[in-house]
Order: sequence, then C-alpha cells, then structure tokens
Amino acid sequence: MKSLTERPGGSLYWWVLATLFLPLAIPGLVFKLLTMMKAQRNARNLSGKVVLITGASSGLGEALAHSFYLAGCKVVLAARRKEELERVRKDLLELHATVPTHPPIILPLDLSDLNSITGKVQSVLEIHGAIDILVNNGGISVRGDALSTTIDVDVRIMLVNYFGTVAITKACLPSMIARKEGRIVCISSVQGKFAIPHRSSYCASKHALQAFCDSLRAEVAKDNIKVTIISPGYISTALSLNALTGSGATYGKMDATTATGASAEDAASGILKAIVRDEKDVIMAPLAPRVAYWLRHALPSVYFWVMKKRAEKLNT
Repeated sequence: MKSLTERPGGSLYWWVLATLFLPLAIPGLVFKLLTMMKAQRNARNLSGKVVLITGASSGLGEALAHSFYLAGCKVVLAARRKEELERVRKDLLELHATVPTHPPIILPLDLSDLNSITGKVQSVLEIHGAIDILVNNGGISVRGDALSTTIDVDVRIMLVNYFGTVAITKACLPSMIARKEGRIVCISSVQGKFAIPHRSSYCASKHALQAFCDSLRAEVAKDNIKVTIISPGYISTALSLNALTGSGATYGKMDATTATGASAEDAASGILKAIVRDEKDVIMAPLAPRVAYWLRHALPSVYFWVMKKRAEKLNT
C-alpha cells in the first residue's frame, strides 16, 4: 500500500501547502537569521564596553555584574554599601581571574542623593572616558496599602526608583550623545505594566519609569542612543526583605512569591540577551503575570475584579 505522500492526492496536498506557506515562511526565517547574526555581532562588541550598574551590591545587580564582566566589559559597581561592593569586586576578580578585562571599579552611590549623582558619573568618565551602557537596577520596594502608607514612604520610593534613575540617566546622556553611542537599560517590573494591591507606591514608580523610557527612546534615537526597559516577574533576591512597610520600617520578610521566583543568575542572563538583541521593551515573567498584563488591556473589567478579590484576600 502506498503512503499518503506517495499517492497523487497526497503529493498534491503537500505541493499546495508548500506553495501557500513557503513564501510566508521564508521572510520569517530570513528575519530570524538576521536577528541572530546581529545579536552575535552585538555580543562580540560588548567586550571592552564600560558598564555602570546601580544596585550592584547584591541580588540581580550582583548577578548582572558577573554577566557583564564575563562578557569582557569594564564594570563599574555602584550602590550605597561600599563594603558589599568590595565583596562583589573581590568575587569577580577571584572567580573570573582569566577574563581579560579591566578590574571592576567601585562607586559608592546613593540614588536618593540627587545632587551628588552628576559628580559620581563624572568621576567614572574621568577614569574610563565613556559610559557605554548604564544599567539602572537600584531600587526599593514597599509592602502596604495606599491608605496606611505614609506620604514620606511614597516620596522615598519615588525618589529612589524614579527620580534617582532619571538623574543618573540624565548625567550619563550628554557624553553618550557627544559620542553618538550608548545604551540606557532600566530594570522595571511587571508591576510597572499593571498594578497590584498593597504595592501602590512601588507600582507608581515603575509606571513612571516606563513612561520616561518610552519618551526618552524616541527623543534620543537620532543620536544612536538605545533604550531598553526590562519588566521581570518575581526574582529570588532580598528585595522583599529590604522593602519598606507603610510606616517606613523595614519589612524584613521573604515573601513566598519572591522566594520561588526566578534565580538572579537566570534573570541576568536574560537581560544580557535582550541587550545584545537590541530589544526595546521586554517582559521576563511566567504565564500568570503575562495573562494579567493582557487582561488589563483586553478585558479590564475582568482584571479589576481579579485585583479586587486579591485585595480582599490580603485584607483578611
């Protein structure tokens, strides 16, 4: 007995499919190939680039430092805790002793001290002559409903997560524009795409960051400056431990969602891939946050109902 493909009808069937879909598939394959070639070229070009990472003393920032250092970048580690930056620097030098790049530089930096930021950036420019990539990773979170969260906490969250990020971005931009080269990377959150209960201050700061990046991307495109915003889901770091409560105290608890989140190393690897692929806006999250994002835009009434139920559960 002849197989289906050996029969005249079967041959005709496959011929029709090839005729209809091959012309559609070829452009997609060509685009994918070109994208892969561009990513490989960009990955090679990372070597020797000066990368300034805020929030580099732990968690995702520390993992990003390892990823960029392994790529041959000249890493600048920025955060408030100098002793932790020293630890990260030591780890980079000891764990990756054979990597042919410049020893990491430590930059004690407080994002809430807006007036000091320009001088800090200038000190990096005096050492390296350029900042090729700024990774805005520093930030703090909050656990508290809007009513009981003091306005001082609202201001502090916005000061660090938004105004501090904007300030260091603006400090880096002039030298990038003068060279007609550079990239701004902002680590946001899926909560910058849609808001959840008991995170009003944090979500607001990330929504503001999303808007800033979208405006900035359009404005600096003429200067060959790239802007990438990354919106991760939960990452297993100390973010919840270091979060503030509504009163301003340290939350000090590891949330179950945070503890079971993606590893910082996997997140850092994904962020590096997004950069070498020249992606502009990336959601790095499992299915549930992605569904919530699309519900917010496609079926807002369903999203509002789900969030109301979530708030009721948290309040019990």
